[in-house]
This record gives sequence, C-alpha cells and structure tokens, in this order.
Amino acid sequence: MKRVQRDGATVVVGTVPGVRHGGEGGLLGLAIRPWTFWRDHYVYAYFTTATDNRIARMRYTGGTLGAPEVILSGIPAAGAHNGGRLVFGPDGFLYAGTGDATVGANAQDLASLGGKILRIRGDGTPAPGNPFGTAVWSYGHRNVQGLAFDPWGRLWADELGANTWDELNLIRPGNNYGWPIVEGVAHDPRFVDPLAQWPTSEASPSGLAYSRGALWMAGLRGQRLWRIQISGDQVVGTPEAFFTGVYGRLRTVARTWRGDLWLVTNNTDGRVPPRPGDDRILLVRLTR
Repeated sequence: MKRVQRDGATVVVGTVPGVRHGGEGGLLGLAIRPWTFWRDHYVYAYFTTATDNRIARMRYTGGTLGAPEVILSGIPAAGAHNGGRLVFGPDGFLYAGTGDATVGANAQDLASLGGKILRIRGDGTPAPGNPFGTAVWSYGHRNVQGLAFDPWGRLWADELGANTWDELNLIRPGNNYGWPIVEGVAHDPRFVDPLAQWPTSEASPSGLAYSRGALWMAGLRGQRLWRIQISGDQVVGTPEAFFTGVYGRLRTVARTWRGDLWLVTNNTDGRVPPRPGDDRILLVRLTR
C-alpha cells in the first residue's frame, strides 16, 4: 500500500498479507473514517483471499501500516464480480459494495453477502437499523463498483451490467435491485429500476463521487468520465461524457476538499496496452 505525498511522490507504507491477486480479485477498496482517523488511525481495506473476500482494518501510525484485523469475512469471491468499494457514510457506518462472484443467485439470497451493499460498524458487526438485522443494506446487485453520498445523505451506487445495461441506482435500505432476474430498467414492480443506464460499451462504471450538483462516474471499458446532474432524488438532463479515450480506462474518481476531482487511470491491468506514465492520478479542476 502506498501513500501519495503532496508533491505527487509515493511512499510504500506497508503490505496487506493474505491478498490473492488474479482476475478481478486483489486489494480492491480502501477507506478511512475522516472524523475519527486522527484518533483511531484505522485504514479499512476490502480484499480477496484464497477463499473469500473480506474487510480488515489496520492502524496507520508513524508512517507505517500495522497488521490487519479482519472484521468481516465470508464475502463470496471468484475470478470476477468481487465488488470491493468502501465508503463511510455520514451516519458513521461503513458501506461496502460486493459482487455476486459470478453466481447470480447470490444477489437474491439474503443469507449471502454477495451481490449486496453492506452496512457495518467499524468492528464489522451489523449497523443498527439495517433492514434484515444482518450486514445487508440492499440486494439484487450484480457487481457494485462505485458508492457515493450526496450532501443530503443519499447513497448512490453504480454497477456493471452483463451484456446490455450498466446502472446508476439510488440506494434505499431493504430494496431489491433485480439482478439476475432483470438488467437495467425493467418496469417490474418487484424491483427498483436504475435512475440512469448506459450500454456497457459506454461505461463499465467504476468509481463514483459527488461534487457541485452532479455525480461523477469513472468508466473502464467506456474510457470516459460521466457527469450526471441530480436534483433531489432524481437524475435531470442528459449525462455528459468527458475525456473519452484520452486517458484510457478510468478506475476511481474522488472529490478533493476544494470540490475538484482526483481521477485514477487503470491501464496496467492487462485489459489494454499501457500508455507512457500509466497508471496515473489526475487532478481535474471543475469550473461549473
């Protein structure tokens, strides 16, 4: 694991033992709880092992990462569809997006942690108020890749479709988002439809962030950054694409403290030929 310094240089601060790299598995997600990090110094990681996906926390002190403490294990793992995004919500709890591990039935099985968005305490136990009394917050997901809260505390998620539609969903507790029975907008009263969808060639979404009235969604196969204007709990207007093909595959987008964006490329994973300087972290200044 590396820490990026103010001048852009990187410093290795430690490793996470037990990580199994391969396919779409590996060290997949990182998060800190910003308002308590100064006190607890915990870095949370989501990663693939030889048997499962799991979430661990490590203390970062003196410029060094400590040994991992596993707080949640047993998330299904496979060569693909491992999920892995982590974010702390304004309620102080940790949210994790998981994948169905290529077994669609996991997404509809409330006893499985696969194909879900999870909500847990910092020690890995289910957060109070979860709809099923377990770690599960929402279900019926294929492969959640991006999680972002807007300033009103609403949780948005993007996820990879199979062959037709990638999705942007507004997440509410206990809702069923339909996979593997439906993909994209289905108008089926049993499930919640996405508020926006894209052909998989134009998105294959990954990171998601909110800034200046819009959600910003990084695209892998689509090799572009999407701007999705929202008003309340609705998408308004037509999403706009930026940087199409300019920087290649885009893995992560994050809001800076000023409201600009960090954008991370992902061209060294074997899917496309790397470009000079890959992979990179880009600073995107927003003017509107």
